[in-house]
Amino acid sequence: MNNWKGKNILVIGAARQGFAATRFLSRSGAKVTLNDKKEVGQFDQLDIPLDGASVEFHFGSHPLNLLDGKDLICVSGGVPLDIPIIEEAKNQGIPITNDAQIFLEQITANVIGITGSAGKTTTTTLIGEIAKSAVHPPTNVWVGGNIGNPLIDHVDQIRERDWVVMELSSFQLELMSNSPKIALITNITPNHLDRHKTMKDYIEAKANILAFQNKSDIAIINRDDPNAYDLRNRIKGHMLTFGWEKPDTDSCGTFIDDDMINYFDGKDAHAIMPLDKINLPGKHNYANALAACAAGIATGFPIKNLYEGINNIKNIPHRLELVMVQNGIRWVNDSIATAPERVIAALDATEGPLILLLGGRDKNLPWENLAKKIAARQPKLVLFGEAGEMIEDVLRDNAYCGPYYQIDRFKKLSDAVMHAAGIAVPGESVLLSPGGTSYDAFTDFEERGNEFKELVEKIA
Repeated sequence: MNNWKGKNILVIGAARQGFAATRFLSRSGAKVTLNDKKEVGQFDQLDIPLDGASVEFHFGSHPLNLLDGKDLICVSGGVPLDIPIIEEAKNQGIPITNDAQIFLEQITANVIGITGSAGKTTTTTLIGEIAKSAVHPPTNVWVGGNIGNPLIDHVDQIRERDWVVMELSSFQLELMSNSPKIALITNITPNHLDRHKTMKDYIEAKANILAFQNKSDIAIINRDDPNAYDLRNRIKGHMLTFGWEKPDTDSCGTFIDDDMINYFDGKDAHAIMPLDKINLPGKHNYANALAACAAGIATGFPIKNLYEGINNIKNIPHRLELVMVQNGIRWVNDSIATAPERVIAALDATEGPLILLLGGRDKNLPWENLAKKIAARQPKLVLFGEAGEMIEDVLRDNAYCGPYYQIDRFKKLSDAVMHAAGIAVPGESVLLSPGGTSYDAFTDFEERGNEFKELVEKIA
């Protein structure tokens, strides 16, 4: 749909995506109702500064009569698709979309779409920097989607010659009927099973990024991740891969050899950059750089710009972000770690004695592998939030930490941080890598990470 004038649209979910969709649709002449189950007092502000906008608000519930006369339902990513109002919209045959789908329908620019269970934000950021290094005005690079400000806010500014680097979540993808010209899947490991219920459904949501490509499009997948690599038979166009080892002679992709990232074009290998020029900590960021380089190759950007773009990134907020070193104690913010597998990657990337802050809200994910890692690493454990008791039960029930292993548990992150400050000694790192979502106490992982940083600054 490109003509929104006079359309009657219900936007469900008043987070960033919902507000952005409301701004765009109202500005385009639609009559919009913005709805959220939270009470209006739970929002800091209702900021839709539009002259002549036609916006109505309904907060506190999802009454079915909001569907009356609606031409379209636009759903924010965090809203489950099985709530009664959306089920009833399906029954009534009302089309359902989201801000990402609307965005892709509106633009003609070059789009690189990135999804995955882990590393997609870092990979998106790296690709964005590669693109910025490679292009020059009047061509622009736009980075966003599931990170930062929703890209739909910039539809009117994006031109056909521009590059869009777009992170896409499984929540967005399960509604999509459009695919980016270049689609990248970093990996697919257990995540968001509280939403998708089964791994099969979760994989299908991720696979949707490939579903609407054509023969001229490019798909980039991870050779080392079975769930991602198994999707290669669904690729309709050209395939690039990335992984630790050199790809087979019948395929092209990036790989690591002699401490260098290289690209194999099917015949010859080409050096791209040394691993020691990747400034982000942890071997998992080698995989992210491999993926970003594969995307850079897919775009046709020069190899020198792949190197420059990746080398430009020194630190990414909430992703193993070094907040401060005070009295010999390192404070590290990894609030993005909302699954146990991400905590394992953080532990592998953090050297030396450790205090680990775990907690938040569980996503019905397995914790046993992390429990084994904790048993081997033996950090001081400080738990917090809704999932704190469950995490302690998993650790103790599996006897990985032993009955006498000290685990301290608190309801609030602030109390957990203050306790960590009291038990930390010089030479230790205090790592916030929760393993659970932030939704038990915060709007998102960024708000949780920002509170952690503010608490650390107060302690200092």
